[in-house]
Amino acid sequence: MTTERRNEPWQRLYPFERRFFKRKGLQMHYIDEGAGAPIVMVHGNPTWSFYYRELIKAFRDSHRCIAMDHIGCGLSDKPGLDQYDYQLKSRINDVEALLDHLGIEEGVTLVVHDWGGMIGMGVALRRPERIARIVVLNTGAFLLPEGKPFMWQLVIARQDNPLTRFLVRGCNLFCWGAAIGGSVYGLDRDVRDGLLAPYRTVRDRLAVHEFVKDIPLAGGDRSYETVKSIDDGLSALNDKPMLICWGKQDFVFDDDFLAEWRRRFPKADVHVFEDAGHYVMEDARDRIVGLVRGFVTTSG
Repeated sequence: MTTERRNEPWQRLYPFERRFFKRKGLQMHYIDEGAGAPIVMVHGNPTWSFYYRELIKAFRDSHRCIAMDHIGCGLSDKPGLDQYDYQLKSRINDVEALLDHLGIEEGVTLVVHDWGGMIGMGVALRRPERIARIVVLNTGAFLLPEGKPFMWQLVIARQDNPLTRFLVRGCNLFCWGAAIGGSVYGLDRDVRDGLLAPYRTVRDRLAVHEFVKDIPLAGGDRSYETVKSIDDGLSALNDKPMLICWGKQDFVFDDDFLAEWRRRFPKADVHVFEDAGHYVMEDARDRIVGLVRGFVTTSG
């Protein structure tokens, strides 16, 4: 488990009790605040439950707010490749096991961002009856939209060679790149430090690299069949109310991804923030909190 340094300024932004779920010998950290209908928040890469801190604060007086750190991320254990299978199906299994452990059976408002969209939708498709509604924040849950090239930065980061390991794990380039480029307005120092805090060492950054390496582009890639099954099955969630809050200036999940969400979920309530980027919760926090509050009150 990550050794957390005490009394760092970013920690005042994250005033939650740390909880841990033992999963196959590994400690999975999660937040479980409040009571009532559950809101389950699934993060992507290279963030952690800290990304959802303001949603948790806004809703813990009226809802049960659950936000996990995937294995290798946040305050969860950071095992080596010999201890954990860093691929999509493992992530889906972990989140499903946590929800089972917590007795979350129905009424879930599922909130997803970045690769958390693929993980969360994979969980939802296994038991659609558990999900009441879905909030989408700059993510995907399908293969690349037709004709969409894979961005060159991820092509490089996806490779596994000494240079890429040096850049992603040694220099922490992926985490810093997201922290610098993910927000239109620029992150406050304490927010930036909070997002980066779990990824201080080369060992801490293994999951960050493995997440990118696991993105499938063609048949034969290790998670291709898992993604293809989610892509094929998304229509099973068409009856779920959906709120889409989208940062227009995202350098990864751009207009093509948003168009695909609109195509697949034409009834979704879509809000595009022209002045927000990939870290849409940072750039448009108050507006999103207000929209989610109305959404959980009036939908389903």
